[in-house]
Amino acid sequence: MNQTDEKYEVLIVGGGVVGTALLYTLSNYSNIRNICLIEKYSDFGLVNSASYNNSQTLHFGDIETNYTIEKARKVKAMADMVMNYLEREKSNDPAGKLFSKFSKMVLAVGSEQVAGLRKRYPPFGELFPKLKIIEKEEIGTIEPRILEGRNPDQELLALLTEDGYTVDFKKLCHSFVDNSLKKNPLLSIHLNTRLLKVSKEEDHYKVVTNTGEIRAKVLVIAAGGHSLMIAKSLGYGKNLSILSMAGSFYTGPKVLNGKVYTIQQPKLPFAAIHGDPEVHNAEVTRFGPTAMPIFQLERHNWRSFGEYWKTFGLGIKPVLSLVKILFDRTIFAYVFTNFLYEIPYFGKRLFIREVRKIVPSVRLSELRFAKGIGGTRPQIINNTTKKLELGEAKLTGDNIIFNITPSPGASTCLGNAYTDTAKIVEFLGAEYKFDKEAFENDFFKPS
Repeated sequence: MNQTDEKYEVLIVGGGVVGTALLYTLSNYSNIRNICLIEKYSDFGLVNSASYNNSQTLHFGDIETNYTIEKARKVKAMADMVMNYLEREKSNDPAGKLFSKFSKMVLAVGSEQVAGLRKRYPPFGELFPKLKIIEKEEIGTIEPRILEGRNPDQELLALLTEDGYTVDFKKLCHSFVDNSLKKNPLLSIHLNTRLLKVSKEEDHYKVVTNTGEIRAKVLVIAAGGHSLMIAKSLGYGKNLSILSMAGSFYTGPKVLNGKVYTIQQPKLPFAAIHGDPEVHNAEVTRFGPTAMPIFQLERHNWRSFGEYWKTFGLGIKPVLSLVKILFDRTIFAYVFTNFLYEIPYFGKRLFIREVRKIVPSVRLSELRFAKGIGGTRPQIINNTTKKLELGEAKLTGDNIIFNITPSPGASTCLGNAYTDTAKIVEFLGAEYKFDKEAFENDFFKPS
């Protein structure tokens, strides 16, 4: 379809869970009607929202041991929104393809971790009423293979909640789009439409795509790492670069009944190894993710190699920042070890040591490298401070928003949409309204 001279109030670039959550929020809770979404691929949620490119987990902050109580409180508020949406959509998902529920726990092994988890529990138990602390005997009742083959003298402790959500975020994208079209059938959605160039005109943005030109008063870029590349082309985020961290997984037969996380290393912004049932096949347990830097914006797209370097930036500052970060002793050891996990034959023999912290009796023959599974997570580098910027990465400018990465990922997509919708209405002016009360009534219901 030729889109030349099409003009919209809002154009969203990116059909992942962040972009489609915003489409849903604008369509259902604002009076903005003239909205367009473009996606470069043939379907929604084919990059980081795809089930094979992420851990499929809805993160609340209850068992993420690198979260402070303040961060957990913020993440919980936004993850609750997604949880409430999922529960509301159950009647439209009789086959249970959108999400599954399993128990989840964070496992402390050894006296030091056990003491730390006991100390952590009181404030987190207050924030998460369903979270409980369990001793070794109850751990074995819920997850027998955690005890099988383990030294009986080893101290164990866990925090447990029965409500662990495993989500197919690609299907969530489709749900958001379907419910947007029900409310506003005139939405303009274009797949297979790649953004080529953006420029700011007098009162709008002109977006050149492979199928024509689109104009919009407000532009929202929700394209992961590509958001920063586009931002830089318009003069935003010049002091930022991206460290693309690729995550891989190993899979095996069902050895866990639910989700089991290990204690996070406090200095590392990357996820600790955990075991999860697959969202559509509980007979498969997935272990991971590993994490290693790659010079691509998308894991399995070599075209994004050149785009990565456009985003990274030329000059000595980004290089010095990257060297300083990667050669930190803790991060270097972590990255080097995770690189080894990717090596055929040897990687599995090294990685099984991490798996055995959760399931000591797992056999090498039960584990296999999940080829083609695992995406990227863009980590923002601040070239002024030469440090990683942890948490959400968002840039806001003149009637434009760049969502580079939410925190923690898809779990905060509706919270991110809530913030962006309020900003978009502010951009457009007094005649446009965001029905915050209706949104909050629907989604601000604590778990």
